[in-house]
Amino acid sequence: MSVLSLDVSHEAIRIDVCSTADGAACPDCGSQSTRVHSSYLRFPADVPSGGRLVVLQLRVRRFFCPEPSCARQTFAEQMPGLTRRHSRWTERLRSALAAVGLALAGRAGARMARAFGVSISRSAVLRLLDALPEPASPGPAGGWC
Repeated sequence: MSVLSLDVSHEAIRIDVCSTADGAACPDCGSQSTRVHSSYLRFPADVPSGGRLVVLQLRVRRFFCPEPSCARQTFAEQMPGLTRRHSRWTERLRSALAAVGLALAGRAGARMARAFGVSISRSAVLRLLDALPEPASPGPAGGWC
């Protein structure tokens, strides 16, 4: 990733980012593509910093899938560790909201998130909890056979 611009004001921190990767892999067939179809802007919500709203402006490219037998003709690149397909949140915000949800659940979790500047509904907090992987259950203690 490359930061194109950074603007800090009293209310918000605005960060303009684009990908520096040569290409991307098709999510269906895995073929690598460097042929750009188009680009668009995404504005995923991020965790506030120092009491300021963080506004990310991501320049995302769409690529043509090079595999003729693939049903997907175009696909959008993802920025690993930052974005997820169809998500309006960064991974950092998603994990922070999941931690709040684990501690407080629905209504209380939504109220706590609002306290640190993130607007989320109680049902969205619960959906985040449902999407978390199940914790590994410990094996039997005492050497059961």
